[in-house]
Amino acid sequence: MLPLSIAYVLNLERLRTLDALARHGSVSGAADALHVTTSAVSQQLAKLEREVGQQLVAKNGRGVRLTDAGHLLAGHAARILSQVALAQADIEAQRGRVVGEVRLAGFPTAARGLFPRAITALRAGHPELRVRSSELEPEHGIRQVLRGDVDLAVVLDWSNKRLPVPGGLAQAALLDDAADVAMAAGHPLAGRAEVDLEEFADDDWVSWPEGEFCHDWLVFTLRSKGIEPRIAHLAGEHHTQLALIQAGLGVCVTPRLGRGPVPEGVALVPVRRQMRRHIYAVWRVDADRRPSIRAAVEALREAGAAAAA
Repeated sequence: MLPLSIAYVLNLERLRTLDALARHGSVSGAADALHVTTSAVSQQLAKLEREVGQQLVAKNGRGVRLTDAGHLLAGHAARILSQVALAQADIEAQRGRVVGEVRLAGFPTAARGLFPRAITALRAGHPELRVRSSELEPEHGIRQVLRGDVDLAVVLDWSNKRLPVPGGLAQAALLDDAADVAMAAGHPLAGRAEVDLEEFADDDWVSWPEGEFCHDWLVFTLRSKGIEPRIAHLAGEHHTQLALIQAGLGVCVTPRLGRGPVPEGVALVPVRRQMRRHIYAVWRVDADRRPSIRAAVEALREAGAAAAA
């Protein structure tokens, strides 16, 4: 255990710096997360080392690593900062007003299909609340929530593949989003009322980039149906995917949320055994009582209901 006397001299901002270093693994990563310079991070760590009287950080090649004492104190720092967040949430809840700042993150089609309506509603209903938003893929969104870099992330599961969600996060369902198969208007199946994925075994596929959750889902789903997918093109934006489809370069799965206008020459056909994305919000349990979080979740639910309709 740390000496009891240390508790009287530890500085919260320096603990926050140590926590950022532990979470991000580098001085530059901690500086980016805290929106300060790398020299400011180094200065805070040096002051913290003087306060505790032990070396917390050691050089490791071109970077740094935490010493045993650094890891020990970083563990305490994470718990202390979590308690501070709980205290702030309780104070905000007691006050009952939706004020301050809430940081949202969402994967691209959620950011496009939900955020404009939700943020507009938050600004109209809670003028003292500042809302910031960013696009992040689901795995990155969860990581940023755990790190405290964003307050709430909109993420997704597919109906046959779950996204791993660590403990310590609360969840709220927003909507279920159906998906269609997009193909060129001249494709032999373009006039069908419904299709099965197995019918595209001989087609080239347009997919999300490798390593993204939706790419892994597509490969998993096609292989589960006995299809070894021929993925010819990778594109992160649905507009790019549909442009490739329009050019007759393959087929793709295209969800409906945030899809926007479909280019001329592209046909959309529902899948007979309907594929759905389960879209939901996640946030840290220690922020659960914050009125700003609850207001953001409610605004996203309303935006989801509007999108589903």
